[in-house]
Amino acid sequence: MELLLLEGIKKDDQLNQLSRPQGIYVDDDHQTIYIANFGNHCIVAWKYGAKNGQVVAGGNGQGNRSDQLNCPRDVTVDKKNDSLIICDQQNRRVVRWPRQNGTNGEAIISDIACSRLTMDKNGDLYVSDIEKSEVRRWKQG
Repeated sequence: MELLLLEGIKKDDQLNQLSRPQGIYVDDDHQTIYIANFGNHCIVAWKYGAKNGQVVAGGNGQGNRSDQLNCPRDVTVDKKNDSLIICDQQNRRVVRWPRQNGTNGEAIISDIACSRLTMDKNGDLYVSDIEKSEVRRWKQG
């Protein structure tokens, strides 16, 4: 059975609405769904049962400053460091963004055509590079 959980509105409307959503991370611990909001250049957090999302990364227009994203494709959570890890595709970088009071991200991997990413229980990060047709692992610490 199909169930519509979240539904966006047109691309040019509010940032906390969905526009071309891409990667999704479900954080059961915090009852939150994180969505790479590709068309609005931000990451949106949706609490279970909420009618609207909240912009938690980006949201300052399309661009390459530390407070901006450009077509984010995927998002995961680094629970050890309480941060989001974001595949910021058009900026060719992977960004770490603090979950608590995070107004700026930090590029942790540069010059990568990232498409998808995930993190294992040890905190190692796996990132796919669509130009090089490879998946790479980065060890944390």
